[in-house]
Amino acid sequence: MLILTYIVFGFTIVQFLVVLTNLIFLQIFPAADKKFQPLISILIPARNEEENIANIIQDILNQDYQQFELMVFNDQSTDKTADIVSSFAKNDKRIHLFHSEGLPNGWLGKNFGCHSLAQKAQGNYLFFIDADVRLKGSIIIDTLAMTKKYDLGLLTIFPKQKMMSLGEYLTIPNMNFILLSLLPLILVRKSKYPSLAAANGQFMLFNTATYRQNLPHQTFKNNKVEDIETARYFKTKNIKVACLAGDNNLCCRMYKGFKEAVNGFSKNVIMFFGNSFVLATIFWLVTTFGFVLVWFTLPIRLFGFYLALLVLTRVFISIVSRQNIILNLLLSLPQQLTMGLFILKAAINKQKKTFQWKGRTIS
Repeated sequence: MLILTYIVFGFTIVQFLVVLTNLIFLQIFPAADKKFQPLISILIPARNEEENIANIIQDILNQDYQQFELMVFNDQSTDKTADIVSSFAKNDKRIHLFHSEGLPNGWLGKNFGCHSLAQKAQGNYLFFIDADVRLKGSIIIDTLAMTKKYDLGLLTIFPKQKMMSLGEYLTIPNMNFILLSLLPLILVRKSKYPSLAAANGQFMLFNTATYRQNLPHQTFKNNKVEDIETARYFKTKNIKVACLAGDNNLCCRMYKGFKEAVNGFSKNVIMFFGNSFVLATIFWLVTTFGFVLVWFTLPIRLFGFYLALLVLTRVFISIVSRQNIILNLLLSLPQQLTMGLFILKAAINKQKKTFQWKGRTIS
């Protein structure tokens, strides 16, 4: 029992050090080169996004950087998505709307939409962004500058998450907790190991030449987590990748409510653990119930030190993620319980071999 306790204690220390590394080596954007004005293709796959599509288009039009073409792929929407995009396109020749003629066998909808847009794009860079993301400030200029400085094939960012309900506060912070306590993001760029890779399909900026040499959306056309697989694949080919977390000029309300968040996270949570349900379950057990073992087997001073590590880990993750520190501390235990629910639902989906997303069944 004591050996198990020290393993839990040691893992908590490692977790804290990883989070501390992410805080100390927080990656910032370099100064922009105003002479660097490549054409950027902004590509949005959209399926029933009438609530979001006008906002993201207007955000793009308001950006400081205006050397772009904006292309939207209407993925068989049954709402007013296409009409809204068309109204913008009438007033700006840089905006183009394309319609899906049907989803080919073997493809997932978003992957096919992204691939289709990339084939039509003319830009030197391909910027894939989800319709529910919001942009402000100079985020496009900043990311172009970083891509150029480090000669990146792919730059990807986890946006600051907007949470507007208790259900969202109980679920969404788990993504950053897992990511930032397991992976020093600086190593995504510095290390050559594919295992040290992460990506977020909400915001992915590719060098066009690199993209077309590798065609990641086609390569992983039937993969629910093509973003992570793409980052790992690029690293096997010695293509430079960088991943950032949180920026005040980039935000997203990923899910609306508890049920939607659980359903969404269950499709990709296991990928954070090398696609291993065993490792995911062990991580959840240690981070949720490890304090019980430490409380019963170690002296009170060590237990106090252990609690301090847990608190500081949550605080530092909240700072890097630009989330509410107090709420994440108060809700840490129920957040952990919902993480277990993600893993359980992922296991159920795997047994059923189906997953429902935006009205489609994904096998």
